[in-house]
Amino acid sequence: MAIITLTTDFGLKDYFVGTLKGTIYKELPDAKIVDISHDINPFNIQECAYILENSYKSFPEGTIHIVGVDAEPTPENQHIAVLVDGHYFITANNGVIGLITSEIQPEKVVEIKIPNPDYGSFPVRDVFVKVACHIARGGTLDVVGRHFDGLRDLRGFSPSVTDNGNKISGSVIYIDNYGNVVTNIHKNFFEAYRKGRSFELSARTTKIKQIHNTYSDIINFDLERSKRKGAGDVLAIFNSANYVELAIYKSDLNTVGGASTLLGLDYRDTITINFI
Repeated sequence: MAIITLTTDFGLKDYFVGTLKGTIYKELPDAKIVDISHDINPFNIQECAYILENSYKSFPEGTIHIVGVDAEPTPENQHIAVLVDGHYFITANNGVIGLITSEIQPEKVVEIKIPNPDYGSFPVRDVFVKVACHIARGGTLDVVGRHFDGLRDLRGFSPSVTDNGNKISGSVIYIDNYGNVVTNIHKNFFEAYRKGRSFELSARTTKIKQIHNTYSDIINFDLERSKRKGAGDVLAIFNSANYVELAIYKSDLNTVGGASTLLGLDYRDTITINFI
């Protein structure tokens, strides 16, 4: 039985997530269901895209990913099923899998056209779950839809380059549980324009001239404890997804604060890197 993952902006207060799982189990009592996240900020396509890109590869090929963000169907937000990189994604055509399909050509894309669809206020349950269960039983995409060429890109995600390649302008795309601020500047993009040069990263009034590979790289363990950088100091790293991230070392968003609150950064705020 294939694994079915759930990624939504439903939160956990309401009955929605439990209902999704219950509906799947009614059709597939032996189903394997994994929650990726239900705390996506409402309708935040870029945040969901970032989470999907950096989670789906941890699952075996053949996994079915239900994506319940901005899922209400409209003439411009069609329901689609996509087979890409050996994984199935059941989602709305809103660009949410754009980070994946921009790097890997989809093997198949169909617009979902199931008999007697129930397009009520809960399409993730009434449509997406039916398609997921069909695939989990070994069904093909051709049965649930027809070929579709209008797959939407993830607009506004890529950073820009100006000043003859001397300046990268990116933006905040995600804030994690620690308050760490993730930008849309990928390590490969950064290195392609850096060309060995020094740089200065600017985020509001904060200036950083080094990007680390781990959080503890900020500490020089050869120094006495009283002279080291440590908890409460700001740093930049290439995170596990290889995006530039700003963090406060050993921060706690719920007490002293994290990079997002202490640096005054929020979703879509600008981050710049000037090469020297």
